[in-house]
Amino acid sequence: MMRIIIAVLVVLFMSGCSEPLKSGVEGMQALKIGEDKRSIVTADGKPFFWLGDTGWLLFVKLTREEIAQYMAIRKEQGFNVVQVMTIHDVNNAVNVYGDSALINKNIAQPLTTEGADYKDSSQYDFWDHVDYAIDEAARHGIYMALVPVWGSNVKGGKVNQEQAGAYAGFLAERYKNKPNIIWLNGGDIKGSDSLDVWKVLGSTLKQKDPAHLMTFHPRGRTSSSEWFHNEPWLDFNMFQSGHKTYAQDTNSNETRHYGEDNWRYVVEDFKGQPAKPTIDGEPSYEHIPYGLHDSLQPRWNDADLRRYAYWSVFAGGFGFTYGNNAVMQFHHKGDKDANFGVREEWKEDIKAPGAMQMVHLRKLMEAYPGTRRPAQDLVVDNTRKQYQYILATRGDKFLLAYTYTGLPVRIDRAKLGWEKIKTRWFNPRTGEFTGWEKSGAADNLFTPIVREEKNGNDWVLVVEPN
Repeated sequence: MMRIIIAVLVVLFMSGCSEPLKSGVEGMQALKIGEDKRSIVTADGKPFFWLGDTGWLLFVKLTREEIAQYMAIRKEQGFNVVQVMTIHDVNNAVNVYGDSALINKNIAQPLTTEGADYKDSSQYDFWDHVDYAIDEAARHGIYMALVPVWGSNVKGGKVNQEQAGAYAGFLAERYKNKPNIIWLNGGDIKGSDSLDVWKVLGSTLKQKDPAHLMTFHPRGRTSSSEWFHNEPWLDFNMFQSGHKTYAQDTNSNETRHYGEDNWRYVVEDFKGQPAKPTIDGEPSYEHIPYGLHDSLQPRWNDADLRRYAYWSVFAGGFGFTYGNNAVMQFHHKGDKDANFGVREEWKEDIKAPGAMQMVHLRKLMEAYPGTRRPAQDLVVDNTRKQYQYILATRGDKFLLAYTYTGLPVRIDRAKLGWEKIKTRWFNPRTGEFTGWEKSGAADNLFTPIVREEKNGNDWVLVVEPN
């Protein structure tokens, strides 16, 4: 299988991961939908806040050693989900070792080595490499959200319904007993493109692997709810808020013109019945050009990613997926397949500011667990648009309000319903809280400790009954 045994053994030694650590794998549980139908929980009912990363080309670009390195860093940064393309290109489904995933470029015929697994270096194949990555993720408490085949392959006629059914059956049988699997049907594609293929893929996976959650990863500026909300295989919705600015969002063929207001997708998805959770599975990526394709455009930065994250979560999303231009394609300088004007090396940009700051959102939401619900009705005079709009969420014993530009937040105390309250501010850049302040019965306007009004001077107002 184009493998030099001694080279693999060296990699195994360097990675220190020739055997999965039992404690990590045993600690993983399959996920399920929460009783409120807006959240995800572990099998034993504990809240699960999805903090995802787009590691799209991990299976084909990374060695075993690099996979171990990537997983260790993302775990340290607080990420607990990685979104990956299983088959990126049917015509060239080959990993870094030269192993092909398919026989004759036919997705219905995965190329496997009978009786071998990734511990057998002499028989190591493409699917053993996928197995290794999944188990390595489990060692670090990370779930793998797998796109079976990227949407462009299906739209291009390379996958028909019969092939999709056979391939889905193979995937389900191989991974149904892995605890850390989530299925992302689709792959940057409208559901209306090859609709019947996506339905076969989804229904077959769910029939043969009912234990794992599934959604559909759609095209930019769309949501899975537009085509599949009522499909029994779709457990939760996913939208791609996309990479365009307000000014670039002008395509009349797009269903929803929300600009950068990714929170609007949550509002729209929540109108669907039956109720299902939803998440922004692909916002603008850190260090990618506005609109993707013009490298001379400005680049999205950490402040933009914080805004997308807090807006969508406070609107009701059960988590958030971060993305980085260099990391999602695991770019090395000199790569011939580089895309989107990428300039950074992935091993450097994996510690980009936005990636380091995402954990603060996870820790904040885990500090205020329980059923959350949107609380826009509690924000008074919230009439400003775009970056100055304030998003709020509440539980039975807390209210959180996010201001991206440092605008003061005015609360409707009567609707809030607490006679006495205490407040503090949370800094999304550092993860730090200010001290508590008690408020009088008439106090309803709260100003961040840094009063300058500008993009990226973002704060979260925290209100609790006193």
